[in-house]
Amino acid sequence: MKRIILVIFISITNLYRQQLKNSEIMEFSNCLRLYDYQERKDMKIDIPKLIQLQIEDKAELIDIRFPEEVEAWKVGFAKNIPLNELPDRITELDKNKIIVTVCPHYDRASIARHYLTLIGFNSKYLVEGLLGLDEYLRGDKAKEFILSIKKQNL
Repeated sequence: MKRIILVIFISITNLYRQQLKNSEIMEFSNCLRLYDYQERKDMKIDIPKLIQLQIEDKAELIDIRFPEEVEAWKVGFAKNIPLNELPDRITELDKNKIIVTVCPHYDRASIARHYLTLIGFNSKYLVEGLLGLDEYLRGDKAKEFILSIKKQNL
């Protein structure tokens, strides 16, 4: 009897997994069908627009680099959620904000952005990547940017 119940349980579990897998593929298929020039434009954000949204408290910057990368260089105004942890930490994101994903260039950020879009988030990826932030990390621009971020958090 126990063996029969175990076989039924395994069969139902495998069927459920297959249905889930098929529905995920279907969702991605629909995403591809809707992909056009406007979507290509809408999925990206540049640094000046990100800064404006940060000042207005309308965006949340998610650094999806691995912990070792963040340890080497931390972005103080970003939340670190490594790409491979994103599905398990999705509840940490604010659905009321635009989620902007970032990595050194934009390859992993683009993957994260597609995932977030598929599960219902308004998301974009930073086109210039973290390496493009260099001019905002020094001098007057850094000071102005950080002061504006601090003002919004008061």
